[in-house]
Amino acid sequence: MAQTILSTTSTNQLFTFEEFYTYDNGSDTHYELVDGELLEMPTESPANCNVARKLFALLLKLIPIEFLSYKEIMLEVSGRRAKVRIPDMMVLGEECYAAIKDKTRGTITQDMPPPLVAIEVVSAGKVNESRDYRYKRSEYAVRGIIEYWIVDPNQSKFTVLTLVEGFYEETIYEIGDTFNSGIFPELQIKIGDILN
Repeated sequence: MAQTILSTTSTNQLFTFEEFYTYDNGSDTHYELVDGELLEMPTESPANCNVARKLFALLLKLIPIEFLSYKEIMLEVSGRRAKVRIPDMMVLGEECYAAIKDKTRGTITQDMPPPLVAIEVVSAGKVNESRDYRYKRSEYAVRGIIEYWIVDPNQSKFTVLTLVEGFYEETIYEIGDTFNSGIFPELQIKIGDILN
């Protein structure tokens, strides 16, 4: 699998939330905002897209479509400066959905309820792994997201982080295991169905 490289776009400018939301360089490039700097988000590999679609299809069987986000909603998180992430998927829940449904932009701001679940599908490469396993872990915990799922096709594992007293407790599932969400007990995910 090809290694995905993330790059910070050099604009010699630190962006505020408002400047980031209105930024348009004329390209179709998607960016996250990390401590005020634009971070280019390259396209995903076809293999990672398949993993994400399989998981989305499973979630859709139990969760209303309006509560599911597939790379189209931004999430403000805490950082030294303005920071906005675009999780691969999110389960919004009723309160979060109610807060954004009538807005003109799909952004969950700091003053809105957090999504229930954030999901990242890890791309190959140390930069991507560090971002998903380390940085987003602390950002999503501070944001109050109850479950953070890290789907890692490269290591054939599914890591579930559950928020307990402000910190995530980690459970790792591998091919052959079945995951039951604490938020959605009726949801059973056979890890092999997602990662194979």
